Amino acid sequence: MNTVVVLGASYGGAHAGHLLAAKLPSNWRVILIDRNTHFNHLYVLPRYAVIPNHEHKAFIPYKSILHNASDSPRHLFLHAQVTALHEHSVTLSRSFPEYGIYGKELKFDYAVYALGSHLPAPIDLWGPVGDDASKDIERGTKPGAIDWLRRYRGKIEKASNILVVGGGALGIQYATDIAEVFPSKHVTLLHSRKRLLPRFDERMHDEILSSMSSMNISTILGERLDLSWPGKIQVNSKGVTERTVRTLSGREVKADLIMLCTGQTPNTSSLRDLSPDSIVVDGPSKGMIRVNRYLQVSVPAPSTTDSKTHDIDSQLSQLSLEPSPESKEKEEVEGENEVEDDEPKLEAIYPHIFAIGDAADAFGAINAGHNAYFQGELAAKNMLKMIESEDPSKVELDRYAPGPPAIKVSLGLTKSLFEFNDVIGKKTDAAEDLDAPLIWKFFGVEPTEEVMHA
Repeated sequence: MNTVVVLGASYGGAHAGHLLAAKLPSNWRVILIDRNTHFNHLYVLPRYAVIPNHEHKAFIPYKSILHNASDSPRHLFLHAQVTALHEHSVTLSRSFPEYGIYGKELKFDYAVYALGSHLPAPIDLWGPVGDDASKDIERGTKPGAIDWLRRYRGKIEKASNILVVGGGALGIQYATDIAEVFPSKHVTLLHSRKRLLPRFDERMHDEILSSMSSMNISTILGERLDLSWPGKIQVNSKGVTERTVRTLSGREVKADLIMLCTGQTPNTSSLRDLSPDSIVVDGPSKGMIRVNRYLQVSVPAPSTTDSKTHDIDSQLSQLSLEPSPESKEKEEVEGENEVEDDEPKLEAIYPHIFAIGDAADAFGAINAGHNAYFQGELAAKNMLKMIESEDPSKVELDRYAPGPPAIKVSLGLTKSLFEFNDVIGKKTDAAEDLDAPLIWKFFGVEPTEEVMHA
């Protein structure tokens, strides 16, 4: 049977798999592969690492994502890690004889690369809990993930002085949640830039800074940690190990818990081994996969083989790629936006392999679940067009153009701030669980308490 594999089942990959399962011809199947048994709703993890009794809501079973889209049992979800990628096959960490997959190698006709990025330590459920390696945690499972969050919350509860490094959405959410839930703790946020969320309207920075001031959060902007300084370590009166670190300017900060919320690293090693020229080697997109406007894995065309020239051209071209104010994300996915041709020339060396989400250098799109979701939709639509055509090379595919940056960030348990289509808004009635049950329905699961606890 002809096969489409979707590598990674987070926001983009899960959506692509769902659409493909619903619309692939009867002689095709989609196989969705992820190292986790459940979808991890990343945006609620910081909150659930601070407050108890909601952890179970962050992990949604994959059982319905394919079969709610199609009654056919031919579509599969495989719980495995991807260990290697080849032109028309993928190597997995285990075999699945129950599905007739007796070896670890799985052949495919088309693939969606949606393996995302390696997450920052304070939400990396596969990493250590603070300074605790926690080898006994059952990685990649719902019980293991819940255990990780509870242990991390224990670290936060014990700490008196907490240093949050990184002023992106993750650092802001952690700092404000901790300060509101534990007002007696001293929370410091250290950010290397003068402005928080610099890709967004400056009013976002002003409002966030005001909110953190009202919570007595100390903010240090425009400074970096001095990683060459060994620091000072002592045990305080509560028996907690306390460390003093220093910034490059010489400022010392005392902390018994340091939370490094300093960004993500693209998870692209599997594709790098297959096509090293498809990986950006420097600049803001370092480590990400080059894709063309159809989201196919690409390399610089022969006339632009110099990678440094390509990266500079890419950054300059992105400055002119602002969609019209009337454009909507749905229109962008369907290719209805006009896109300038003033951009790097790329060659789709593997037109049957698409890359989406945090791993893809998608023309300035920010790393966000909503962008991955719409990229997954466009990739699935283009793939279906190619599959249904007698000559895939001549199909007119939809083109991708990212919309303006959009974000929603919580500022404590009930307040949130958002920017969407250049509109800045506030809310003061956010749910304590951040309305996590609502997303369960996107996965075909009715979020009853019994089901969410299962």
